[in-house]
Amino acid sequence: MKPLSGIKVIEFSGIGPGPFCGMMLSDMGASVTRISRPSPADPVTLSSVLNRGRTNIELDLKSPAGLDAAFDLIDAADALIEGFRPGVMERLGLGPDVCLNRNPRLVYGRVTGWGQTGPLSQTAGHDLNYIALTGVLHAVGAPPLNLIGDFGGGGMLLAFGIVCALLEARATGRGQIVDAAMTDGSALLMSMIWGMKANNAWTIFNGSAHFYTTYKCSDGKLISVAAIEPQFYASLREKLNLNDPAFDAQMDRNQWPQLKTHLAAIFNQHPRAHWEQVFAGSDACVAPVLDLDEAPQDPHNIARGTFIEVDGVMQPAPAPRFLKGQP
Repeated sequence: MKPLSGIKVIEFSGIGPGPFCGMMLSDMGASVTRISRPSPADPVTLSSVLNRGRTNIELDLKSPAGLDAAFDLIDAADALIEGFRPGVMERLGLGPDVCLNRNPRLVYGRVTGWGQTGPLSQTAGHDLNYIALTGVLHAVGAPPLNLIGDFGGGGMLLAFGIVCALLEARATGRGQIVDAAMTDGSALLMSMIWGMKANNAWTIFNGSAHFYTTYKCSDGKLISVAAIEPQFYASLREKLNLNDPAFDAQMDRNQWPQLKTHLAAIFNQHPRAHWEQVFAGSDACVAPVLDLDEAPQDPHNIARGTFIEVDGVMQPAPAPRFLKGQP
């Protein structure tokens, strides 16, 4: 038994955050049925990792028969996932008012970039636009794939919202609408940075600090350094024999460029494998920057089962883990 075993979810086929939410719920034991359009243009692909663990049903939602079949599934469901632009589900006759009237305990999950309301709600956009508007992109400095808007701030936020609403529905018998906007979610992911901004300390994490960045090794590969706390910084200095008193002023921002140049020269003296050995088992907070082929082969990731192979496709394993305690 998994945590969400017995929960029935209907997912209307889409791309990005909706399928990611459906995958997360399915990984945790929910029975997820995806409704897709009978069209070659449908985004469902058998090779997509995000589509694992689902049953797929093709329905023409513009036909009476297709609509009736969708309602039969919704009437028996605990939750629904949709990621269309606001108003699309309403025009199909499948909006939240209709569905909640038929199934009052339904949790109706909606994920969009701009949200269901607001002046931009009806305009197009993509992950990069959403994180740009919330200050995230400026703080990060470069497009961080589509991890922050689509997945962390969109799909994962929706999954959390759905589970919260399911808990309330279980207690009250009444469902509700979950409005997960990627702008809201990406802003939320920056909570700690906003707190640090108030103290002018957030730049520690933007790569400008010599003790929190990456360095190129002699073989062109990268090593990550994240020795923030004094004890970890001391371990870094010990492993690198950094006796220069200039390194004593760890938090002096004026010294960071000079110290960063010094460390860059040190790390560039040896290949990454050398530095992995130097820092193995230490508390210096140093780790190799692995590429997508290397990561599944890392001993720690292997021991944890962080990656799995499904139908010949390497992919991240379900997370988090649930460890049963003693009765």
